Amino acid sequence: MGEKPKPAILITGSAKRIGAEIARAFAQAGWHVIIHYGSSVAEAEALAAELPSAEAIHCDLSDSDAAVAMVKSLAARLDDWRVLVNSASIFRHDDVTAMDSQTYDRVMRINAKTPARMAQAFLEHARAHSGRRVIQVTDQKLENPNPDFFSYTMSKHALDATIAMLAKGAAQPEDRVYGLAPGAILASHDQTAEETERSHVLNLLRRKTGASEIADAMLFLAEGHLAGGETLFIDSGQHLLDQPRDVIYLARQTSVGS
Repeated sequence: MGEKPKPAILITGSAKRIGAEIARAFAQAGWHVIIHYGSSVAEAEALAAELPSAEAIHCDLSDSDAAVAMVKSLAARLDDWRVLVNSASIFRHDDVTAMDSQTYDRVMRINAKTPARMAQAFLEHARAHSGRRVIQVTDQKLENPNPDFFSYTMSKHALDATIAMLAKGAAQPEDRVYGLAPGAILASHDQTAEETERSHVLNLLRRKTGASEIADAMLFLAEGHLAGGETLFIDSGQHLLDQPRDVIYLARQTSVGS
């Protein structure tokens, strides 16, 4: 008898940053990791070569038809594809008083429309030896909104809305659809290193939330212990605050005032 295939996971946007941390954690736990990338081909291929069982795959997530085709192609050849993590997103600024239409269109496609369609295709076509898991990466801004990054925040609310609907209407009884809402984890937008350190402790616990905590939460959700439709907040309590601005700008205000 041949060796039993490893359970597979596709993580969008996993060539770098938090996605790569998630990829390493699942690889260490014995999974076959499919590293999706957009433009980071060198990083994706290097990460795939580093892991014991991995492959890199390209898709422009602004083209949702191409993303669905990618899911169908993987589903046709993977015997035990258990988890889809929609982690890729773009974080671009536009103002609460003047939405930028081009930013809105691109952010909503990549952050909401494409992951919703990928989840639908995964739940229709993927084969798994046990229940399948969709994990939508949202943001602690769902509970702690502020006026900055207007279109981005709208897109994460839209993605969040898919979780309960997919869990109730597209998943089989053994499947689970989850959300994972991070807080400030890595440097973002145009932050300096000093601003990053200052902004990342603006939470209830006054501590930095590590990327490894996100990966550990993903591994937990992959086991399906929670009922479908649930969201985990991994943010050291940031979502329980009422912050008037994004922490990028709160940290700068603190710096200017100090």
